[in-house]
Amino acid sequence: MNRNSRIVIGFILSFIFISCKSEKKDDSPKASGGRAGSGNRPIQAEAFIVRSKALSENLEIPGTLLPFEVTEIRPEISGRVVALNIPEGSFVQKGALLIKLFDGDLQAQLKKLQVQLQIAQKTAERQKELLTINGISQQEYDLSELQVSNLKADIDLIHVNISKTEIRAPFTGRIGLRNISTGAYISPTTLVTTISQVSQLKLEFTVPEKYSETMHKGRKVSFTIAGTDQKFNAAVLATESNIEATTRTLKIRAVVQGIHQLLVPGAFAKVALQLGKNDHSLIVPSQAVIPQARNKSVIVYKDGKPNFQVVSTGIRDSSYVQVLDGVKEGDTVITTGLLAIRPESKIKLVKVQ
Repeated sequence: MNRNSRIVIGFILSFIFISCKSEKKDDSPKASGGRAGSGNRPIQAEAFIVRSKALSENLEIPGTLLPFEVTEIRPEISGRVVALNIPEGSFVQKGALLIKLFDGDLQAQLKKLQVQLQIAQKTAERQKELLTINGISQQEYDLSELQVSNLKADIDLIHVNISKTEIRAPFTGRIGLRNISTGAYISPTTLVTTISQVSQLKLEFTVPEKYSETMHKGRKVSFTIAGTDQKFNAAVLATESNIEATTRTLKIRAVVQGIHQLLVPGAFAKVALQLGKNDHSLIVPSQAVIPQARNKSVIVYKDGKPNFQVVSTGIRDSSYVQVLDGVKEGDTVITTGLLAIRPESKIKLVKVQ
C-alpha cells in the first residue's frame, strides 16, 4: 500500500467517527427530554365513592332433575317368561303384576307336599288318641308332630319360590322401555325395564365449599329449565355427608314443590341461589379490587396521590363487592388504570361515580 492510499483510508475513517459522534449528541437530548416529560404527566383515571348499599350474592348453578324414586326391574331367579304385562311409558300401580315366569314344577311340588301334609296330620291325630290310652309312647307322638311341622315349613318354602316367579311393581310409577319379550329366558342379570316415580321430582346440584353451611335442610331454592322462563321452586331435602375432595363442592338434593308437566326427569336445570344478603354493605366496583399473592388491595385517591390500602372482602354480585375493612364510607377509590399507577404517580380524575 502506497502513501496516497493510506491518506485516503485515514480520511474516510475520520469522517465516519465524527459523523457518529455528532449523531449521538443530537439524539441524547431528545431521549432524555422525552423521559422527563413523561414522568411529569398525570395519569387520568376514573373513581368511585365508597357507599353503603343492600347487597346479596347470587349464584347460578347447573343442576339435574331426577325421579323421586327409580328402580331397575330384574328377576330374583332364572326362568322362562310365560306372561308379560309391561305397558311401556304408562303408569302402573304398586303391586301390579309385570312378569310371570314358568312355575309348573313348583306347583307340582306344592301339591305333593299338601297331600303328604294331610296324611301326616291324620296320623298325628290317631297317635294322639292312642297316647291318651297309653297305646304309644310320647316319643312316637312327638315324631309325628315333627313330621307335620316339617311339611308345613316345606310348603312355606315352595310358596316363597312361587312368589319369586312373579315380578310386581315396587311402587306406583311410570314404566320405561322393556328389553324382553314373552318366551324369553331371563336370569337375575337381565334388565327387564325400569320404573320411575315421576309424580314428584328431585333436583340435584352442587355448591362451592364456602357455601356449604348455608345449605341446610328446608332451604328454599328456585330454578328454571330450557324452553321456558317459568320459575320453579324446590326445598333442600339433604346434603352429602362430605365435601368432594377433587372439586371442593358439596352435593345437594332438593325436592321439587308441586307437579309440573314441563318438568321431565333428566332435564338440565339452572339453579338460582341468593347467598349472604346484607342490607348495609360498604361496596366498591369489582374491578377496583387488586388481587395479590396474600391479600387484596384498593387504591384510595387522596390529595391527588394514590394510597394503596389492603382490604378484606365479603359477598359480591355481578358489579360490586362488599368491603369488610380497609376503607370507610366516603373514600374515593380508583377504578381504572390500576396497572399503570405507582405509589409516586400523580392522578387526575376524569370521572367520579
